[in-house]
Amino acid sequence: MHPWMADVSLLSAPWLVLAFLAGCTQRDPKRAALLGLGCTLSALVGYGLMTLSPAENANMSVASVAAFIRSERAVFIGALVTGPVFAWFGQRWRVDHARRGALVTAAALCLEPLARIPTDRAIRSSTVQLAEVAVGIAMVAYVATKMLMSAQAGQRERYTAR
Repeated sequence: MHPWMADVSLLSAPWLVLAFLAGCTQRDPKRAALLGLGCTLSALVGYGLMTLSPAENANMSVASVAAFIRSERAVFIGALVTGPVFAWFGQRWRVDHARRGALVTAAALCLEPLARIPTDRAIRSSTVQLAEVAVGIAMVAYVATKMLMSAQAGQRERYTAR
């Protein structure tokens, strides 16, 4: 296994993007929040199955599942909040092009490498750090472009209405 793969597997911000993208598929905020919760919890279950699989030299048992849930309880509790919230951000982006939630999602990508340093869980791979920040910057650029295009369309409407 490549050393950078462990860093990728421990990233948090992409899970927020998953919820955001799930929310982007919904018109109703309540459905978006529920879908975000479901997607986030499903991703955590998949992560747990992979962590406890023979591919990771682990043996799945009731005890190992219980230990995994105990060791990751903060992650599961966080998912109960972040899944619905970031899905709602995605739904607001879809419906109203509400930029704040989209920018918060992008900021999570850009800032995760810095936020992990004081926790002694720094991302060791500079490639992984740069890739995550680059995706965040690309998301900021996309949001800015959409907002600029929307503003220009509004100006054209006002100009042609005269």
